[in-house]
Amino acid sequence: MYGRIESLLKKMSRQGIDTVIVSDPHVIRWLTGFSGSSARVLLGPERCLLFTDFRYGEQVKQEVDSMESVIIQDGYADAFVKGGYLQGKRIAVQEEQVTVHEARQLGEKLKGMEIVPVHGFFYEFRMIKNEIEIAYMKHAAAISEQVLEKILPLISPDVTEADIAAEISYWHKRLGAEKDSFDPVVASGPRSALPHARPGTDRFRPGTLIVIDMGCVYNGYASDQTRTVALGKVTDEARKIYNITRAAQQLGIDAALPGMSGKELDALVRGYIDKHGYGEHFGHGLGHGVGIEVHEKPRLGKSSDDILPLRSVFTVEPGIYLPGKYGVRIEDTVVMEEGGAVPFQHFTKELIEL
Repeated sequence: MYGRIESLLKKMSRQGIDTVIVSDPHVIRWLTGFSGSSARVLLGPERCLLFTDFRYGEQVKQEVDSMESVIIQDGYADAFVKGGYLQGKRIAVQEEQVTVHEARQLGEKLKGMEIVPVHGFFYEFRMIKNEIEIAYMKHAAAISEQVLEKILPLISPDVTEADIAAEISYWHKRLGAEKDSFDPVVASGPRSALPHARPGTDRFRPGTLIVIDMGCVYNGYASDQTRTVALGKVTDEARKIYNITRAAQQLGIDAALPGMSGKELDALVRGYIDKHGYGEHFGHGLGHGVGIEVHEKPRLGKSSDDILPLRSVFTVEPGIYLPGKYGVRIEDTVVMEEGGAVPFQHFTKELIEL
């Protein structure tokens, strides 16, 4: 935590910022370890402080040792001003997080100070993971793989997508996760062609593909993985798009190198799918960063200028979706090492026919 704060203070100095008000709970957890739902952090050259309220008084003592904490009675802006905690005259706020109401309050309270909106101030630091962060994400991935092994035998014509989604959430927590990193996607038959379908109440039908996209949070860090399986035998066309997707996904992993752009890797995989005649059916980006949030920098897509640096963690998840028929997506989370991308997941990518 201390190294992160030092790097941020150097960036603030370069940009002429005296204090940063951190309001994003994900950044606050990354910066301090605090997992409560209500907090602010003030970053300044003289001292850094975490502010929260009475509900989290004991929790903050247990979770935060990188900075002092202040328990507030009033609103955050009032606490900053009354306590004289703000340092300097140029005060930065996270423009992607601060509401219009909060911005108005700050403007009224911080008389004589310049409010400086900043966007993505923490991205460059959060993209590069340390050994502890990587270990937590590997463990989260291992939990989800155990869950996949448990839920696949449960899939049959006697259960629904919603039943399996509920089992995923249950087993994530049962095996040590804090929670799901996002609502599980369990989509079968024609619904598998919806990339982010919500689990429905229809029962599984034989001869269909089933997309299962899930992840969990362990010690604050997320996992993300997708496998597509079949209930019984599927059509030759379904098997064909499965094999194309699988080959494209492996190409994305094998071709990834430190310093590549997200756009470059996306184009390589997209070109492979297009060459096989399904380019128009791969409509989303190739992947996204994973960390404290399940979707963060770097982005991998047609318009991404993000670079894939060493120790960045991101997904490789191409998909082919034929509306009204079926879809396939295969996803691993990988860490960028000197020699290329190394997946966290080890679960087979052979088409499983249940």
